[in-house]
Amino acid sequence: MSRDFAGSIKEYRIVLPCSVEEYQVGQLFSVAEASKNETGGGDGIEVLKNEAYDNGIGGSGQYTLKMYHVQSKVPGFVRVIAPASALLFQEEAWNAYPYCKTVITNSYMEAGFSVKIETWHKTDLGDTENVHGLPPNVWKKVEVVPINIGDGSVVQRSDYKKEEDPSLFKSEKTGRGPLEPGWQKDLGSLTNCPHMCAYKLVTVYCKFPGLKTRIEKFIHKQEQRIFTNFHRQLFCWLDRWVDLNMDDIRRMENDTQACLDELRKQGEVRGTSAVNDQ
Repeated sequence: MSRDFAGSIKEYRIVLPCSVEEYQVGQLFSVAEASKNETGGGDGIEVLKNEAYDNGIGGSGQYTLKMYHVQSKVPGFVRVIAPASALLFQEEAWNAYPYCKTVITNSYMEAGFSVKIETWHKTDLGDTENVHGLPPNVWKKVEVVPINIGDGSVVQRSDYKKEEDPSLFKSEKTGRGPLEPGWQKDLGSLTNCPHMCAYKLVTVYCKFPGLKTRIEKFIHKQEQRIFTNFHRQLFCWLDRWVDLNMDDIRRMENDTQACLDELRKQGEVRGTSAVNDQ
């Protein structure tokens, strides 16, 4: 698969106490739930397309097209230089699980800005090198960032919720948790607990002089925050999604799409960060 390697690249690795098969359902459930929490008061997520595709990226899968209304959620220096009409981002996602690709663009900045997130979901403990098959000269420049969802010290105070703390949560249905210090080291030896790792390769591209470094750093900081919070939620919501199947998820997505349209029209802004490829 060809890639444009221009831009700042990091690979985020999130180890989870669930199987790759379970995560497919858990991810989609959690995206739908988190989207509702991020939408309201004109800001939020608008789902334009959600449809199956064949012979596309990764073979076949599910394609989604979303618009992110983020007027209140971008840093001040961006609002100063960009008109309100420019604070609208388009997200295209191709979910050919266990491979997924998401591309975020902005019509105002056109080809001068993009965020690309490519994810492989693997049955390991985050110890596979160069899972995305990058050329050696590119891979050696990639910063690998492990994310420990059980470590609450990396969570911003404003983001912390006791009910979404994996170090406190124990699943009634599966017996998994709480994720105490050292839980990742013990995970591979536990016979009653599956495990996996989401390898998220994030490429941020910005060509504008004077803004390039600031925007690339800001986006990576936000992506790490989103990945951390999202996967903490996903694990703590385990008992809500572990018994669901893909038919349940598609029905839920249809209901969520209608709910998002209504929430965006309401006066209360809910949430502080965008939800993208989790």
